[in-house]
Amino acid sequence: MHDPRIQQLAKNLIQHSVRLQKGERLLIENFGLQPPLVKALVKEAYSVGGQPFVTLKDYTIDRALLMEGTEAQYELMADFEAAVMEKMDAYIGLRAGDNIAELSDIPADKMSLQGRTIQTKVHRHIRVPQTKWCVLRYPTSSMAQLANMSTEGFENFYFDVCNLDYQKMDQAMDALVSLMNKTDTVRITGPGTNLSFSIKDIPAIKCAGEFNIPDGEVFTAPVKQSVNGVITYNTPSPYQGKTFENISFTFKEGKITEASANDTARLNEILNTDDGARYIGEFAIGVNPYIQHPMKDILFDEKIDGSFHFTPGQCYDEAPNGNDSAIHWDIVAIQRSDYGGGEIYFDDKLIRKDGRFVLPELEQLNPENLKR
Repeated sequence: MHDPRIQQLAKNLIQHSVRLQKGERLLIENFGLQPPLVKALVKEAYSVGGQPFVTLKDYTIDRALLMEGTEAQYELMADFEAAVMEKMDAYIGLRAGDNIAELSDIPADKMSLQGRTIQTKVHRHIRVPQTKWCVLRYPTSSMAQLANMSTEGFENFYFDVCNLDYQKMDQAMDALVSLMNKTDTVRITGPGTNLSFSIKDIPAIKCAGEFNIPDGEVFTAPVKQSVNGVITYNTPSPYQGKTFENISFTFKEGKITEASANDTARLNEILNTDDGARYIGEFAIGVNPYIQHPMKDILFDEKIDGSFHFTPGQCYDEAPNGNDSAIHWDIVAIQRSDYGGGEIYFDDKLIRKDGRFVLPELEQLNPENLKR
C-alpha cells in the first residue's frame, strides 16, 4: 500500500536535506533492505534531474565479514568504497535492520578495524567533507520494540519526528547559535554531574534536517584540554553492538581519567582505541520536540528534547578542536525534570533549567513552540 508519508520524506531528503541539483550524483546506501523508501528516493532524485546510485547492505553480512576480516582486506574494501564516494555529489545513508544487537559479539579489535578503514577513509575523509549528506533510520518492528511501542504507533511517531517543519526549527536555532558563538565557559550540573569547559572561538553549528533525519541539535566542541569535572549520563547508549548504561566519566584537563558503566572493561577498551578517544570532540544541545524518551538509537536519542550530548572522540571539521580519533560516540544526558533535572550555564548565566530554555530569546526552542 502506498504511504504518502514516505513520498513526503523522500521529497524532504532530496530537496531540503541534500538539496540535489540537476546533473548531480547521489549515492543511496541502504543497510537493511527498505525498498519503498529507496524507490521513492530514486524517483525523487530523477524528478530533480539527479543521477541516483544504490548500494544495498545487510548487518548479518557485515557480521560474517568482520568476524574473520583482516586489516589488508578492509583496507582494500575502503579503497573500493572510497573510489565510488569520490565521484558522488550527495549521499543518503538509510539505516534499518531487525536486530540492534547484530554486531554485539564481534570482538572489539574487529569492530575498531572497520572504524580505522571504511569509516575513516570513506566517511570521515570523503563523504563528510566533500558531499551533501544525510543519514537516517527507517521504522521497523525492532525499533518499535526498543521504543516500547506498537509498530503502527512507532511509525506514526517516526513520521511526526522526521516530517516536522525543519525550516521553522532552523530559524528558531539562530539565537542559540549566536549566543554560543559569544560564550567562553560552559557549566553543566545535575545528578552525578558537575562539569565545566570552554567553547571559546569554536563555531556553533545548527542541525535542522540537513545532515540527519530526525534532526534537532546545535553543536560545537569544547576546547580540547579545558574539560574538568564529572558527568553521569542517564540514557542507555548502544555502541559497537553493545548497549551501555550508567556511564560516568571523570575529566582532568580534557582527558577522561576514570570511566565506568555496566561493562566498565568494554567501555575502557573503546576509550583506548586511540589517544583521541579519551578526549571530547562534540558538545551538543538537543531540541526535537517529538523525541521525549531514549530508544537505544543514537540518531534519535541525541535529539531528545531537553537533552545534551557530550561525545568522546573525533571532532567535526565545522567545529574543530583538534581532536582526532576513530571513535565518535554521542552519549546523551536528559535534563528534563522527569529525568532528574539539571542546569546549563553560559558564562555563569543560566540558559536552560530542567530541559527548558529560560532566556526570552531562546524560548522559541521550547517544545510547544517548535511543534506545528
